[in-house]
Amino acid sequence: MNSAPAHILVVDDELSMRELLELMLTKEGYQVTCAANGRLALQQIEKTAFDLILCDIRLGDISGLDVLRKAKSVSPHSTVIMISAYATAENAVEAMNDGAYDYLPKPFDNRELKQAIAKALDLRTLSDEKKSLDDELKKNLHFGLIVGNSPRMQHIYEIIKQIAKTKTNVLITGESGTGKELIARALHLESDRRNKPFVVINCGSIPENLIESEIFGYRKGAFTGASQDKKGLFEAANTGTVFLDEIGELSLPMQVRLLRVVQERSFKPVGTNEEIEVDIRIISATNKKLDEEVIAGKFREDLFYRINVVEIKVPPLRDRKGDLRTLAQHFLDKFSRESGKEITKISSYAIDLLQKYNFPGNIRELENLIERSVALSSTNIILPDSLSLSMHKRRWIEGIPNRRFDIEEVERGVALDSIIEEIERSYIEKALKCTRGNKNDAADLLGISLRSMRYRCSKLDIEKSSD
Repeated sequence: MNSAPAHILVVDDELSMRELLELMLTKEGYQVTCAANGRLALQQIEKTAFDLILCDIRLGDISGLDVLRKAKSVSPHSTVIMISAYATAENAVEAMNDGAYDYLPKPFDNRELKQAIAKALDLRTLSDEKKSLDDELKKNLHFGLIVGNSPRMQHIYEIIKQIAKTKTNVLITGESGTGKELIARALHLESDRRNKPFVVINCGSIPENLIESEIFGYRKGAFTGASQDKKGLFEAANTGTVFLDEIGELSLPMQVRLLRVVQERSFKPVGTNEEIEVDIRIISATNKKLDEEVIAGKFREDLFYRINVVEIKVPPLRDRKGDLRTLAQHFLDKFSRESGKEITKISSYAIDLLQKYNFPGNIRELENLIERSVALSSTNIILPDSLSLSMHKRRWIEGIPNRRFDIEEVERGVALDSIIEEIERSYIEKALKCTRGNKNDAADLLGISLRSMRYRCSKLDIEKSSD
């Protein structure tokens, strides 16, 4: 294995920027060469096959895009990251269509740049990033459509393997939008019942006056309008699996009837004393804390223990951020195919923005966000502007106006990034208001540099003001 440090070419016509990048990247252990303009950069590229090229768009003599094109023609395996203080969606799309790995606006956060470089170099051993993502998706597509390889998901996969072929009742718990039904389907597909029915019963969506007849069926004449026998969902699932989604929504009388089915695997259709026996595996799911519902008298304790032989806790997306990039690419591929568009990539900068968002709607919210981005995108790359994430982010934050921060909240779980961002946004907006939109004066009030002020305003999507 080659242990030589990666060789990086820094191309920027601003001396202070070259010196900053050279010092920072050298400290990171990279070998660094600098070029003060495009022509010098082209000379270096002709002589040396760099592992990575960090190139400004505006260089004074020739465009950084010309340097990019030359670099990709002379050394196609060199990874190129473009940077610019004059970032536009058009430039970003052009750069990435010409082969750039990523496009970062100035001023950038040093940590984010280091991460982008590290990611780019990790991917350099593969023929291209798309192949890397395809391989990653194949590796992470476990048990049907479940995507993710984080430690929390790996633990769930192990549980599925252990219990899939048993008849054990399973309770799947987790917030709305976390993919509980996919876990249930995975259990069914990994079992010996995989070729038998998988019947989903949404306990919260069937009207109370219909749920009994829907689940257990009825016989002709059982009630007005029952002109013929109807097979219930439990009978339809015979030899297969029943998935009781949002079981916590069932009324207490229905819980009593369900308890007998869980215990005896038999029931009576409405309008008859006939016993129907079924061979079914029962999997339930809820976004409620059923143990608390039991204490409150809203859920039967005996039923709770019958359905909760094995519990699978599905983590929210904020607790499995390592899967976010793979999930986003999975949804991008899916909706690109469905829409007939050739959108192949989400920029790393856009992924970084997604990583900073806590997704209160979990995977379902991410899926909707990517679907919307694909529908509205006019390019073949999803850029930060395409995500419209700032709108979602602001709406979520503004839902807690003038909140007082209580450190005791930590015991119940908090979204630290969002709290910090809310504080940062409030102070910056107040400073801009005090200085009538002058960023330079606002930066002085906050004790930060103008460069940092510009970066923070860009990150938080705060309206541009005069400097």
